[in-house]
Amino acid sequence: MSTSPLYLDYAATTPVDERVIEVMVACLGREGNFGNPASNGHSYGKIARDSVDQARRQVAQTVGAHADEIIWTSGATESNNLALKGIAQGSSEQRRHIITSVLEHKAVLDTVRELELQGYPVTRLTPDADGLIQPEAVNAALRDDTLLVSLMQVNNELGTLTDVAAIGEIVRAHGALLHVDAAQAVGKVQIDLATLPVDLMSFSAHKVYGPKGIGALYVGPRARALLKAQMHGGGHEGGLRSGTLATHQIVGMGTAFALAAAQIEAESRRIEQLSRRLREGLLSLPGVALNGCAQQRIPHTLNLCITKAGFNSNQLAGSLALSSTSACNSASQAPSHVLLALGLDAGQALSSVRVSVGRYTSEADVERAIAVFNQALSAPPALW
Repeated sequence: MSTSPLYLDYAATTPVDERVIEVMVACLGREGNFGNPASNGHSYGKIARDSVDQARRQVAQTVGAHADEIIWTSGATESNNLALKGIAQGSSEQRRHIITSVLEHKAVLDTVRELELQGYPVTRLTPDADGLIQPEAVNAALRDDTLLVSLMQVNNELGTLTDVAAIGEIVRAHGALLHVDAAQAVGKVQIDLATLPVDLMSFSAHKVYGPKGIGALYVGPRARALLKAQMHGGGHEGGLRSGTLATHQIVGMGTAFALAAAQIEAESRRIEQLSRRLREGLLSLPGVALNGCAQQRIPHTLNLCITKAGFNSNQLAGSLALSSTSACNSASQAPSHVLLALGLDAGQALSSVRVSVGRYTSEADVERAIAVFNQALSAPPALW
């Protein structure tokens, strides 16, 4: 058995695909495609600009958007900030109300809190017993002055799916905008923004076997006129996000998205089979329960509450690399705000673990994970 911990934290980040690395390296060094995409006076800039444009098309095609609707950012956190702050600052005095949920990533929750401190009224929806934000809850929260609704498509801790199509229809009929954080969705669920009633959508490369430090924001036609830039200094990206474009990261993201789109059906079937075995194996162990909805979810992520007395996820750390909360919250050692919102108490939340599989997870890995959990939960507490 390998002495390295088995990686089961794909929801936190993914290793960069070797095919992505190859195209990124080609943009570095003296012989590479290192030019500034904004340089119009020579071929180095044109070649880099063509590569950026191709990557923009790849991202757009993956999610059913037009290339000119994709804005490059440094990641989903910046995309969320640009969407929320940018729309808020472009709003009229008659529409300032924002709706989100208590389940969101901190990149949304903290940004909304900042807007609330600036005087924007905020409604935070709570989930049902399955950890879902239902369309009916959104409908009930809408007001005459509602400007924007912001919800994630796939919850980063639970793996549960939000019905953004139904919610989008309700929001659009009300005249408000819908922002969706899709960082955890690309490559796992089909996204078609040509038909989906979504106005803004945030993306991240490093959740899809691409590099860290690069992301994108989809800006649909209803949102474009309102969105105000949050970063100034050159007018790049149609004036919405200034700064020299990182060609190597951008082509990496484009390739990663194209690969995800090309293999989503086959990969989804494979992950479904692995997850079924993993779920059956882990839930058959004493004191293990699933957090969140059992049906409306992606198969890639399981969140498990371990009720055995004295259990702590650190007891698995030598054998399994997994998380007890979102990677962005792990430094605080506080119980997950998502699990608390589901009704778990602090002890139950701290005794829960997130297990997430991905492209490089094998059948043998799943069996190894089940065996490690079984051994840990069978051992007397004194031996942990």
